[in-house]
Amino acid sequence: MTTDTVLLTPGPLTTSARTKQSMLRDWGSWDSEFNQITARLREGLLRIVHGVGTHECVPLQGSGTFSVEAAIGTLVPPGEKGGHVLVPVNGAYCQRIAKICKVLGRQLTTFDYAEDAQIRPEDIDRLLTNDPSITHVALVHCETSTGILNPLHEIALVVQRHGKGLIIDAMSSFGALEIDARKTPFDAVVAASGKCLEGVPGMGFVLARRAALERCEGNCHSLAMDLYDQWVYMNKTTQWRFTPPTHVVAALDTALTQYFEEGGLAARGGAYAKNCRELIAGLAGLGLRSFLPTAIQAPIIVTFHAPASPRYEFKAFYNAVKQRGYILYPGKLTTVETFRVGCMGQLGARGMAGAVEAVRDALQEMGIAVREPESSAV
Repeated sequence: MTTDTVLLTPGPLTTSARTKQSMLRDWGSWDSEFNQITARLREGLLRIVHGVGTHECVPLQGSGTFSVEAAIGTLVPPGEKGGHVLVPVNGAYCQRIAKICKVLGRQLTTFDYAEDAQIRPEDIDRLLTNDPSITHVALVHCETSTGILNPLHEIALVVQRHGKGLIIDAMSSFGALEIDARKTPFDAVVAASGKCLEGVPGMGFVLARRAALERCEGNCHSLAMDLYDQWVYMNKTTQWRFTPPTHVVAALDTALTQYFEEGGLAARGGAYAKNCRELIAGLAGLGLRSFLPTAIQAPIIVTFHAPASPRYEFKAFYNAVKQRGYILYPGKLTTVETFRVGCMGQLGARGMAGAVEAVRDALQEMGIAVREPESSAV
């Protein structure tokens, strides 16, 4: 662990020294050694969802949103071919998927929830029954704007029963929360390098069911974001179609090696769950309330109500915590003032206790009364 500021954000996050070190070498984008890294990475990502043999990993340059757009644009046929997406909405990233559908001209149906309410499988069942023209459901697994966890497996079974395709935005869950292709049917899972796998940002990937991907030739609106073309070209040549983010790919390869060495999904998810428990208990000890009830809180990022004090102002709070070595994240709710704290990444020797202490000291510096936290050991 370096002495860098710790990122308590939902990605980018603080990476290991070993991952940083892996970016010091330059790679030729068509070199056979680099192509071996890409192949190893694709296979390793499929292993996480138990999708080897049934699914294909298609990496793509850019942030996770690039890959979400690529998945919608490739897997959902355009309107004239009958594509129609249902997007249940309980946060900002669900809204982003709906906007992508509108921009791409895909027929869209949305169903809205409160920001502190889970998406309900029975609602998806009813909506698909009432409108058989819907071909796909696009679901956010962990809604990063609040930290709410949606019931993926139960929804996936409903979607399968109706014979529809499921596209999962798993940006803030992939690698830490279980998604098992042997049990949970999906057409695509979309995630990115700079989240729970603890790589650096700059690359997304789509894990697509091979049978679904094979039907997608000619669907995409874009040359650069056509997952079908990317898949066919990679399988034929072992290379990326266009210049890959070589350092990002190498860093993710190294991060994935560490991920498996440390125990894979069970270990990573367990570590984040411990961080989450310590964070919520520690800030509760200071008098700060989390936005969501524990039962629907994902152990990835936690939204907290801002202190009820006229002295509180997020920018000043952010800067005071930053001076103590931690980077927080602003809230994303429109109805109440909040801030967010991520539970991911390399938190250093102090772990979450150091973050709680930084928040306490920052609030005291701002003249906001806090209680002394009780022990958060678990």
